[in-house]
Amino acid sequence: MSTFTIVSALMSGALVGALLGLFGGGGSVLATPLLLYVVGIRDPHVAIGTSAAAVAVNAAMNLVGHGRGGRVKWPCATVFAGAGLLGSFLGSSLAKAVDGQRLLLFFAFAMAAIAVSMLRRPKSEGDPEVRITWPLILKLAPVGVLTGLAAGFFGIGGGFLIVPGLMAATGMTLANAAASSLLSVALFGAATSLNYAISGLVDWPIAGLFILGGLAGGALGVRGAGALAARALLARRLFASLVLAVAVYVAWRATHG
Repeated sequence: MSTFTIVSALMSGALVGALLGLFGGGGSVLATPLLLYVVGIRDPHVAIGTSAAAVAVNAAMNLVGHGRGGRVKWPCATVFAGAGLLGSFLGSSLAKAVDGQRLLLFFAFAMAAIAVSMLRRPKSEGDPEVRITWPLILKLAPVGVLTGLAAGFFGIGGGFLIVPGLMAATGMTLANAAASSLLSVALFGAATSLNYAISGLVDWPIAGLFILGGLAGGALGVRGAGALAARALLARRLFASLVLAVAVYVAWRATHG
C-alpha cells in the first residue's frame, strides 16, 4: 500500500466522518466516490462494500456523541432501524448481481435524489418533544424497510431517506432526525458490509484507515452540529450542491469508463 493511498484513505475518512457528524446519515453519500476516484479502488463493488463497513463504524461513533447531546430520539430510531435491517440485506444481495458500471450509474441518480431532498425546506420546524406511539410505529416500520432496501442496494447510509422519513412519520425536528438517522446508518451499513464481505468484496486495510480518519473527523462534525443548529438548512443546501456536482461526475465516469 503506497503512502498516497494511506494518506488519501485517512483524509477521505476524516471528511466523511465530519459530514456524518454534521448532517447525520446523508453525510455518508461521498464515501464510495472518494474510495473510487481519490483512494483508487478499481472495483465498484469493492468500493461499495468497503465504504459500507467504514461508514457503519463512523456512524456508530458519531451516534454516541449525538446521544450524549440529547439529540437522538431512541425509540423512534430503534423502530426505524430494526425494520430496515432485512431490507438492507436484500438490497445489497441484489446489488452484487448488477454490473459495476451500471451500479455506479444508479448510484449517481441516487446521489442526485439525495441532493434534491436536502435542498428542500422542511414544512415545519418539528416537535422536539415527540414520543413514540403505536400509530407512529405503523408509519415508521414500512418506511424503514424500504429505506433499508435502498441503502443496501446503493451501498450508502440511506440518510437522505431516513431523515425525511423520520420527520414525516413522527414530526420530529431536523436536528433530531439527523442525529437519530445515525442508528439506521450504522445498522444498515453493517448488514451491507457483512453481505459484501461474504463474497470477498471488502478491502479491510482501506476500511480500517477510512475508519481511523473518520474518528477524528466525526468528533469535529458532532461539535459543529451544535454550532450550526441555527443555520442547519443553509449548511445542508451547501452540502447538497456539492453532492449534486459529484453525482454528475460519477454519472460521467460510469458512462465513459
